[in-house]
Formats: sequence, structure tokens, C-alpha cells
Amino acid sequence: METQLDPMKDDLPLMANTSYMLVKHYVLDLDVDFKSKVIEGSIVLFFETGSQYMKTSSAGKECCQSQFGETCKMGASEPCHIPMINVTTSSSKVEYNDFAVSGKEEEATSDENSNHSNSEQASGISSSKDCCDIENHGNKDFLLVLDCCDLSVLKVEEVDVAAVSGIEKFTRSAKLTGVSKKLENLRNQIVHELVTLPADCWKEQLYYFSHCSQAPGCGELLFSTGSWSLEIRKLGIQTPAHFPHAIRIWYKTKPEGRSVTWTTDQSGRPCVYTMGSPINNRALFPCQEPPIALSTWQASVRTAAGFVVLMSGENSAEPVQLREGILSWYYYVSMPMPASTFTIAAGCWQEVKQQSFKQTAAIETNTEFSLPSSQSDFRWHEEICGHMEYPCRFQNPAARLQAVIPYRVFAPWCLMESCEEYLLQLIPQCLSAAYATLGTHPFSRLDVLIVPSNFSSLGMASPHIIFLSQSVLPGGSHLCGTRLCHEIAHAWFGLAIGARDWTEEWISEGFATFLEDIFWARAQQLSHDEIKGQQELKALLRWRRLRDEVQNSEEELQVLRPKKESTGESSESGASVVKNGLKAEKIFMQVHYLKGYFLLRSLARTIGEVSFLASLRKFVIKFHGQLVLSQDFLSMLLEDIPKQKGSGLTVESIFRNWLDISGIPKPLLEEGETWKECQLVQQVNGEVTKWIQTNRRIKKSSKKKIKQDEVVFQQLLPDQLVLLLESLLEEKTLCPRILQYLERTYQLREQDAEVSHLKTNLLKVHRCV
Repeated sequence: METQLDPMKDDLPLMANTSYMLVKHYVLDLDVDFKSKVIEGSIVLFFETGSQYMKTSSAGKECCQSQFGETCKMGASEPCHIPMINVTTSSSKVEYNDFAVSGKEEEATSDENSNHSNSEQASGISSSKDCCDIENHGNKDFLLVLDCCDLSVLKVEEVDVAAVSGIEKFTRSAKLTGVSKKLENLRNQIVHELVTLPADCWKEQLYYFSHCSQAPGCGELLFSTGSWSLEIRKLGIQTPAHFPHAIRIWYKTKPEGRSVTWTTDQSGRPCVYTMGSPINNRALFPCQEPPIALSTWQASVRTAAGFVVLMSGENSAEPVQLREGILSWYYYVSMPMPASTFTIAAGCWQEVKQQSFKQTAAIETNTEFSLPSSQSDFRWHEEICGHMEYPCRFQNPAARLQAVIPYRVFAPWCLMESCEEYLLQLIPQCLSAAYATLGTHPFSRLDVLIVPSNFSSLGMASPHIIFLSQSVLPGGSHLCGTRLCHEIAHAWFGLAIGARDWTEEWISEGFATFLEDIFWARAQQLSHDEIKGQQELKALLRWRRLRDEVQNSEEELQVLRPKKESTGESSESGASVVKNGLKAEKIFMQVHYLKGYFLLRSLARTIGEVSFLASLRKFVIKFHGQLVLSQDFLSMLLEDIPKQKGSGLTVESIFRNWLDISGIPKPLLEEGETWKECQLVQQVNGEVTKWIQTNRRIKKSSKKKIKQDEVVFQQLLPDQLVLLLESLLEEKTLCPRILQYLERTYQLREQDAEVSHLKTNLLKVHRCV
């Protein structure tokens, strides 16, 4: 038996037995009720038999190859034909156009290319023998385990996909003639044919997924819920291959559910959104949480009129009025992603419109942002993608030339003016800079939402949507721009390329922090010397934060690869744990951001920035749409630049010196003093000296006023001002008049949130508040 998990401990359990059944698509049909603070409805899950069962089953008799490789093959630019059919059980008609991509720009890129039950039980990760006795058929019923928490599950049923009108085409495969004529087997074969349709038929696939999700139920399934899971069984079914491959779950969220937060926006209107909970989306819908469960999804969400629903979807949804006072919003994705990346926000958001088309067009066509591709870059594009089949933008010639993808900005009405002032202008600049660095945007469009004030971070990226804190809006473009660049970088690192083991957060956050500086420098069109100075100043600020965090946190939480050689491993059933995933202090730690950033910065300095960025582009081309471990990147990098092996730089040495240790890596300790020689840092040091001397003079002669021209202070860049205030925080005492002079000299009330935070700390430390 595998170790039973205590849900009160620090590790986050991933319970789903993905090795036996793997979800390929979700269809959500939900109602959002702001009065009861509940999201209610159904979710239909479409499965394929998992890899572990396929390995151990005899001769693979329960599976067959899709025959639609012949019928659906077409050119990349040809539209996929979807027959016009009616489903009598459908609550609303879904026509071909429901799946068309909205807007001319999107057509050019998409077409071509987060307990109630019939019994309660304590749940842990159980061995494969408990989930499915494969070797001794007939001993136990197969048990499907899904990740689930804080949900009221009302009913689970099998879906009769065979009842869908027009579904006959999925039963014509020659392979089916030798299969048992049992209806259960026929339904599973239909689902198999549907989930294995070629990428060119993605519209047809969505069409039938939608209609199958509306088909009638054909028998309730037994289920029970535990602290972390939903377990489902069908009497007499002992193998995953015979278990229903399309099931519908009726459920309600709970107001206290940890995947979504119910609150009010800055204008006092009710709203709800997924805020990046440590438990991910399992309190929003039952799902398979392990990253390996890459799936597509589509969702229809109904709200009262006046509310806007935003979601991680490829289409820019427009509301459809179902009846008076009720609107429906429909989104979909055709790129398989982990369920943890699903995001939803519903509230009285207002779209912030672009003021000047000419200004945007000028930014988009600026030659400064053209992609610095070599011939080898284009050769990588021509290679066959290494991911599972889906309509990939990296294979789409139009998408590869798109420097700025379509974007929208949403905010509460009281923040619209602030968004217009900086955010709208920054988005195309930052998107173009990202494109110039990494190439093809992995996603076809972008929504940016200013989320409510209870959002605990500065930003969060999901497919097709970024959440930004209101804190990035005041004080000019610097904080807004750098945070926007960080979140945009996650489109490549964190989303298009994900960590196979969630404990390796640095693959997402370290890369985004490193690329944030590259993108922002290009967006500002800085000179080489300006870029070098600002990046060295930023490195010093991050080194100071890392030093402070290492001194004030548990050593175990400072390791970037805490599972070491066991990284990426799971149980035979597919279940695993995220080490320290529920530890409260970990949520606010930046060690994965900072140590990851410094590792990449060190590699770039060793190899040369131009060569390093070229290797990043190559890595993106090779691994987009896939899950990776640290060694995948490091091995490719060192193979690409073999001369580094002679200098002793190996994957093992990087593990030993950077990823598998706590504290500050030794190479970084050796480099730390060099940033203090940076001209921008030296300038701050001079200003700090002036303020300390002025403070001493005031304390000695408190009755005298300092003459206006007695001390001349220089204006500082935002990051310089941060370093100045951090340095003054280290002083034992500052008199109140110095703090007033600081306020007046640098107009601290008008600076960004980071400066405002430091100002507040200064006042507290020196007892002025």
C-alpha cells in the first residue's frame, strides 16, 4: 500500500488515477449565482484509456486506431466541414457558426492553424490494486478517481453519446465490426473516435463534443467524495477500457470553496474569479489535476445581465441573451492544457477601448521589433512539432508573422481612466518585444483584467488572459510594464511549456523573471549601455531580496528541485503529491523566481546573451505544447553549445550548485559584489550618503531649517528609488523632517506601489505613523 495522505499536512495531493483513464476534454455548463455565491451546473468529461492499463492489457484489444485520418485530412488553410445536425436532447441549438472564430484577425490565426454524496469516505492515494485490479479481473470494480475538494456533488451519470443524431459516422470504422455489439462498448468507441480526430478537424470535434455533452444520461454511477477526491464506479465493470468514457457530473461549488473568491470590485459591484489557489481548480470543477492530464475544454456560463464573463478561451466571446435578464457566454480551447490553467472571472467589468488606432498600428509595424531570426530559426519552424496533435500556431505561417496578437483590457469603471493612461499603450509594446525575443505567440489573443483589490499578487497568467493587480496602475509605466512583461513571458514558459513536476516552479517563474528584463528593455528601446545598467541594478535588488528571504525562511523551501532524482515520478496509478504545495509561507516566497532568474542570468553570461537567447528560441520551438523537467532544458542548452562541457559546466554540476541546494548558490555569492560597481548603483550610494549627512545635521540643529539650495539631490529611476529607500530603511533613526524632505523631493505619493510600500515601512520603522 502507498502512504495515505493527511490533507492537513503541507503536501498537496494529486489524487487522479491518470495512468488508467486520462481525460481529454471537458464541457462545462454552468450558472453563476451572485446572491448565493454558488456556481452550479454540470461538467461532462471525455476519457481515453490510460497508458498504464494499455501496457498491461493483453494485445490492446480494447482500443482501435481512428479512421478519420483519411476522412478529415485537408490542407492547413482549408476550413473543416461540420455537418449541420440537430440533437433532439439539446437545450439550445448549436450551429456550425457557434464554433467559428470571431474577428478577422482571429480567423487568420486560428482557422489556419478550479460534500455532498451518497457516501462519505476518507481519501488518500491508494495503490493501483485498490483502483483497478488489472491482473485479476473480476475481483474488484474499477474505481475512477478525480481531484475534487469543496464541492457538493449531486449526481454522476453515464452519457449516452450513441443517442446523438448524426453520430453514426463515428461507428463506421472497419475496426468496430469485430468488437462486441454491447452498447457500452459502442459508446466508448464513439468517444475514442471523437477524441482522436485529427487537428484539422478541431471545429468538428468541438461541435460533436458539445452535442454529446447534451445527450441524455443512460444510468447513474455510484460515487463517494473524500477530502481531496471524487471516486466513481460502475457495478460489474472491472477495467478502465470498459468503464464509461463519457460521464456527466452535476455539482455545486461552495461559497467557502478555495478555487474561486467571491468579492466586490473597486466600484463596489459583486464579482467572482479564480485567484490562483494552491489547490488549483478542484473546488471549481471535478478534474484531473496532474499536469500530464493535458485536455481541451469548452464552457457555457450563464449570468444575470450586466455581468461580463471572461475565461481562458481562444475566442473573444460575445454574450447571447437566453431569456430576459440572462446572458450566456461561450468559450473554448483547442490546445491541450492542464486543468489548473483554466481561469474564469465574472463581474461588471468594462472594456477599455483603444483611443488611437494609428498609434497602435505604428507600434505594430515598428521595425525595431522585427524578429531577429536566423535561417536556422526558420528551419526549426519547419520541423514537425513534438507535442500531441492540435492546431498549433507554430505551424501557421500567418501566426508566425504576428508580432502583436489581438488584445482587450477590462476593468471596473472607476479604473478605466488609469488603464487608458498607460496599460493600453504598453500592451502592444510588450507583446512586440516578446515576439522579437522568442518568436511566435503561443496563443491567438489576450484579455487583460484588472482584478479586485483582494488579489494577493501583482499578476497571474493563464491561456489567453492575464490578471493584473490595481497596484501596477499608479506611478507611471515602470511597474505596470515590468509586470506585464513578466506575465506575457508565461505564455511561453509556464503555459505553452509547463513543468512536468509542479515542484519545479523555477521553470515557469525563473524564466519569466529573466525574460521580464529582456522584454522591458526592448519595449523601452533602450541603448546597450542603458540596458546593461538597468539590468545590473535590477540584479542587485533581486540579490538583496534573495539574501533576506534565505535568512528568514526554512531551508527546505529554498530548494528549486526538492525531490531531486525523484522529480517527475508518480505512483503506478498516476497519483502523486506536490511537495510543500499547501505550506502557507511558501505562497509568498520568491525563491523560485529569484534563484531561477540568477541561474539563467549566470548561464547567459557564461554562454553569451545572443547565443543564450537563440537557444531559448530553439527550446521553445522544440518543446512547446509539452511538459518538461529541468534536465530537458539544461541538456539541450549544453548540447547546443558543446564547448561549455570542457569548462566543467554540466547538468550534474548545475543540479549540485544551483537546483538541489538551499541558501544562496556559491557562484552567485562570488558575483554579488560586482553589481555594486554599476554606475546607477553608485549614483544611489551617493544619494544615500547625502540623506544620511543631512539627517545628522538636522538632528544636531533641529531648530534650523535647511536652505533650499544647501543640498542638491538627483532625480532617480524607479528602481534606483527602490534601492535608495531600502538603504535608508537600514539606518537606525531618521528624523521626521527627513521623511518630509524625501516625500517632497521624490514625490513619493505619486510613485508606484513598490515605492509606496517602502515609504510605509520607513514611516513605521521610524515611528512616524
